[in-house]
Amino acid sequence: MAITIVVVLLLIAALWVAFRALTVKNELEAAQAVVAQVQNDQAEIKDAVGALSSHAQKAADAAGDPVWNAFEILPFLGDNLRGVRLAAQSLDVVANDLGVPALAEFDADSDEPVLARILPVLTAAEPEVTRLAEEITAVQSSSSLIGPVRGGVDQVGEVMQAAAPMLALVPELLGAEGERNYLLTFQNNAESVGLGGSAASQTMLNANQGAIAITGQASSTQYANKTAVDVDVPQSALDLYSNYLIDHINTSASRPDFPTMANIVRAFWQRDIADQQVDGVLSIDPIALSRILRATGPIQLATGDELTETNAVDLLLNGVYLRWGDYSESRLVDAFFASAASTIFEKVATGDFDPKDMMWAIGEGIDNGNILFWSAHEEIQKQIEPLRVSGILPTENDAATTVGVFFRDESMSKIDYYMESGIKLAEACADGRRTFTTSTTLRMDIDQAAADQLPAYVRSGHWGSSQFRTQVYVYGPPGTTLESVSVEGRDVAVTRQDIQDLERPVAWFTTNLAPMEQATVTAVFSAEDGEFGPLELRSTPMINTTAYALDTSGCADR
Repeated sequence: MAITIVVVLLLIAALWVAFRALTVKNELEAAQAVVAQVQNDQAEIKDAVGALSSHAQKAADAAGDPVWNAFEILPFLGDNLRGVRLAAQSLDVVANDLGVPALAEFDADSDEPVLARILPVLTAAEPEVTRLAEEITAVQSSSSLIGPVRGGVDQVGEVMQAAAPMLALVPELLGAEGERNYLLTFQNNAESVGLGGSAASQTMLNANQGAIAITGQASSTQYANKTAVDVDVPQSALDLYSNYLIDHINTSASRPDFPTMANIVRAFWQRDIADQQVDGVLSIDPIALSRILRATGPIQLATGDELTETNAVDLLLNGVYLRWGDYSESRLVDAFFASAASTIFEKVATGDFDPKDMMWAIGEGIDNGNILFWSAHEEIQKQIEPLRVSGILPTENDAATTVGVFFRDESMSKIDYYMESGIKLAEACADGRRTFTTSTTLRMDIDQAAADQLPAYVRSGHWGSSQFRTQVYVYGPPGTTLESVSVEGRDVAVTRQDIQDLERPVAWFTTNLAPMEQATVTAVFSAEDGEFGPLELRSTPMINTTAYALDTSGCADR
């Protein structure tokens, strides 16, 4: 009789868990549909968070049932139940501990800066997010997870494992533990330089308990250019980019390594502008600003111009030079940039923007290399280094096999508004070796008559409108050897092919293009076949988006 009662109770418990599991499944699927609507611009984020909050809470409540927890001790089934519970609880924390209170603060009628209001929300949620991220990592190692559970756990785990370190970092970055100074550098893509463009202007930001304020601004003309700053850079960097890397702030972004640039611009600021603590360097360009303007809406500048998502790139990277095209008017250009920077910043700092569009803008900016960040604090920098925002090329091929193609204008011009570029990267495997062939094409998309009408600021300071010089640096994957180089074009040459930089072989080319002229440079790298992650290409963010073509058909493992 006792055995019968036990069996009946176990059956009832099993049915109860099955019922709860069905509830969790339905609520998680409903939550996933809400997320998809937001991603497809079919729902406003405020409405979506409300719906997500309800589904997440119901899923977490169902999976948090004591009977469910008891069944987690069972072999095979237990790990699957644990994975589902952790996924539901993670969604609940993201929606109800972060999303709902953060949006409430975002919409609050308050004179306190929006980041200062949101800061306590982030601080309060961080311990639970970190705990869940660690538990999800542990359950991911189980070989018992069935397909649907594995997929959901991996998906949620990716989010939580990225969110946990960020929630730990953001309060400190916003000055929760003491004031922080950040040097904001604007890169001008009209004059291409390695990481993006010439370092046109700098703004000092102060963060204190989430309140951010502009405390200083400077343009490139205020620095003692031609006098090198005291920064330790390897000889390989100077061999490739010359002393211009460290004695002209405009070309500080030449090397495709943001920590290098950050240390150089910080040293320039501290030497020539203000001898003060700089806790980090943030870089942004007009391409990123144009995306941010989708979130903020149009802004009015002190010059009377209206800056919008659609005209920002044209106005900031070309129109301003057509208006003030002589070098004697450079102060007007600098003032225009300063006005744009401070006005956009003020709108962002007050929270006057659409949060969904802002998240998209920042994500796109980071993914495309338009937004970069470096921290002077070692522990923070260690956590940033693996991320795309760090501007650091990977030193291994396990997660991804990365090839880099970077440009540097040496015309003393702003001609890259008219430059078109394309990169073809092919991977092939044969005879125990893996080969990476990179072909880069540059085309000057302006005819001679139009080039002759360009203002002095845009034309070459060396050759007027007759030609424009661009250096091309191709960084092969770590562990490879540069096998061969070739060029196509009227005045194109291999400059160096014997330098290793950033633990990679480098092929350096010089191209001189007349209006409407085109040139192609090719570099071939190879290594013994082995473990190579998915092929990835990084390049200088250009005004006219570079056309990429990846061909991995030559290797069976792709």
